[in-house]
Amino acid sequence: MIGSRKKQEEAGKQLDRSRLPRHVAIILDGNGRWAQKRSLPRTAGHLSGAENFRTIANYCKALGISYLTVYAFSTENWNRPASEVSAIMGLLDRYLREAIRDMVRDQNRLVVFGDLTPLSPETRKLIEETRDLDKQIQGFQANLCINYGGRDEILRAARRYAQEVREGRENDITAEEFSEYMYTAGLPDPDLIIRPGGELRLSNFLLWQCAYSELYFTDVLWPDFTTAEMDKALLAFQNRDRRYGGIHGVGGSEV
Repeated sequence: MIGSRKKQEEAGKQLDRSRLPRHVAIILDGNGRWAQKRSLPRTAGHLSGAENFRTIANYCKALGISYLTVYAFSTENWNRPASEVSAIMGLLDRYLREAIRDMVRDQNRLVVFGDLTPLSPETRKLIEETRDLDKQIQGFQANLCINYGGRDEILRAARRYAQEVREGRENDITAEEFSEYMYTAGLPDPDLIIRPGGELRLSNFLLWQCAYSELYFTDVLWPDFTTAEMDKALLAFQNRDRRYGGIHGVGGSEV
């Protein structure tokens, strides 16, 4: 345990604060398993995970990372037991109320991505309040993906574009222009996508935006994903050679 702690501390010391990712995305995985390992209800895991989101978001802001996007509830998560879904939505409402109270004071923007139509009127009202407050804030932005799916996002974007073509828009578009139809319009694509919890897949998360994202997987469950674990992910990112199809940072085709 002591050796592990020393390695984590060393990771933090090795971080180059001038080469941090601008945008980090995280799949919040492992809350239920974390609770089950402790003979607790799965809802206790979601509560712990929500608290950890606050911790990691504050840490990202302190480091100077501009954007944090988290996958909190997918379009498929409605298939979970009704009691679990209700608990997650209750946590979301509580977090939104706290955010509304603190956003302007702390200069933290909060944006919700996803299809909001199935959410309760109260939840949608709270989200609308955060949007109004966002107009007063410049700085760190946390994005919550709620009732979100990557394929659904791309389909919605394609339908919006097709409708504009029907209304007279020229039928010619670049990848950069198509990105403006995504929930993430105006944001840089994530430089780093982190998945705690031991699974090695993206699970329908940011499928358009992840084309050149660095991926980092760890067996650590989300409620146990500490700031030291975040340092390890960021250090791994800094040790990658991001070529974007070129060769060691030089433009051209990768051979």
